[in-house]
Amino acid sequence: MSDLGILEGKKHIHFMGIGGSGMFPLAQILHEMGFYLTGSDNNETETLDLVRKMGIPVTLGQRAENIEGADLIVHTSAIMPDNPEMIAARASGIPVLERKDLLGLVTTWYSDAICICGTHGKTTTTALTAKILHEWGNDFGCVIGGKLPEIGGSGRRGSSDIMVCEADEYVDTFLKLSPDTAVVLNIDEDHLEYFKTLDNLKLSFKKFASKATKRIIYNGGDKNTADALADITGVEKISFGWDKSLDYHPEIISHSGLLSVFDVIFKGEKLFTAELHIPGRHNILNAIAAIAAARSVGVPDGVIKSGVAGFRGALRRFEKVAEVGGVTICDDYAHHPAEIKATLTAARELGFKRIIAVHQPFTYSRTFRLIDDFADALSVADETVLTEIMGSREKNTYNIHSADLAAKIAGCVLTPTFPECVGYLKGHVKAGDLVITLGCGDVYKVAKELAKALANGREL
Repeated sequence: MSDLGILEGKKHIHFMGIGGSGMFPLAQILHEMGFYLTGSDNNETETLDLVRKMGIPVTLGQRAENIEGADLIVHTSAIMPDNPEMIAARASGIPVLERKDLLGLVTTWYSDAICICGTHGKTTTTALTAKILHEWGNDFGCVIGGKLPEIGGSGRRGSSDIMVCEADEYVDTFLKLSPDTAVVLNIDEDHLEYFKTLDNLKLSFKKFASKATKRIIYNGGDKNTADALADITGVEKISFGWDKSLDYHPEIISHSGLLSVFDVIFKGEKLFTAELHIPGRHNILNAIAAIAAARSVGVPDGVIKSGVAGFRGALRRFEKVAEVGGVTICDDYAHHPAEIKATLTAARELGFKRIIAVHQPFTYSRTFRLIDDFADALSVADETVLTEIMGSREKNTYNIHSADLAAKIAGCVLTPTFPECVGYLKGHVKAGDLVITLGCGDVYKVAKELAKALANGREL
């Protein structure tokens, strides 16, 4: 048995915020290991449905009595200090563990932990690497920020020495991990309410990559990444990107709609021709990173080729929700301007008459700091519809509202609530349109409710 650390001797573990994308995979892992779990959360989600199907009791609403019987409490960084359940947890004398510390412990259980970080593309790259390992038949462990249908969720313990783990830079979470292979996809300005400057952000990525015991796989074509990792020595460094001078690069054969066909080149030699069924040039680079990671732990090229060809994305990554009356409804987790721009640019290649972007801004600080970048990115769509900002872990000390962003986007429609948003879209969309919901909050509910409304509504 692996070193259980703080889990040693524990029987009942309570998860505060169990429906979160970072908590759910850890709950799946500990459930698989035989721990008794309970959980609480504030909003009904599809994830909570999955948690309940696992036999884990979930309480909606966070109250002091929820922690009764627990001998360990795990919480997310989004739980505010004045949360009544957190106040009770701190006062109870029961050990309280933040989610990132539990994730750090889990990564120590594997001798080949592949930890994938980057401002953009983490979930897709982690999910694709997991898909390849699944194709290989390896009983791997994983923690993914999105759900992968092949594993029935986003986390698994497995029994092999290999793990693939999404490594998030937010509040330096990834510095708690123990990577054997560190994969760095890109570094872009984000979470500056915490990091303050780009230089601080780059320094954290350097610290993370420096923890790798075996190798660093990095985007040599991304200046911030190359700069951040330049001084690291004593470990194998494998580069990837578009430039032919890098260790891995793709050579595109064709690029049409959802399908990209490209040769995978390693140090000047063609390895194989890959078929990738998720849109966008950015996802070709994500695939190259996953291919490099899989090859580094011994996955044969034939298996990798098959795994890539069979991948249809993690859920909430350009996920097709429905097609009703000629209207295609998709959902994507994009919540940073660079991600939104990449997603909408990819959507432009799919041949729809109009692209209608529905965005729920996430956190006041990000919206305030990057408002002009958000306006620029959302303007790639033909039309933009905004809901109100989801503050999540923050209070609105910035006095920022979605109306401020809407004022910077030509023709933008502001629908503060989801019912207003669905009502507007139902009366506005036409056959041939793509409606794509964008955001890391619960804006996906708009996509699902719109699909229901159109199915029950008028002829298009």
